Amino acid sequence: MKIEVLKNIKKAEEEYKKMISEAEAGRVKALADAQLEGDNLVHKAHVDAEEYKKKRIADAKSTAASRYDAIVKKGRDEVTVLEQKGRQNLDKTVDLLVSRFKEQLHVQS
Repeated sequence: MKIEVLKNIKKAEEEYKKMISEAEAGRVKALADAQLEGDNLVHKAHVDAEEYKKKRIADAKSTAASRYDAIVKKGRDEVTVLEQKGRQNLDKTVDLLVSRFKEQLHVQS
């Protein structure tokens, strides 16, 4: 009976050692899985950040292009208005220039 009890104890110890080994292997696997998942999340965060940065740069370029176009259009409109005003005064300016030229000719003669 004593031998049988010792055998049972020995068997129980082996089962506990096996369970401890399995638990340790499970812990190591869980840690490795968690590390891999963490690395994947970090990588995804970097990719998302890069995509966001590219989108923001594209948005900024688009906004800058729109502003540039608006400024150029405003400048062209102002040029058109100035040209029209200049054309309205062109006859008066030519008449004034010719009259002054004639005055200079008479003064020198």
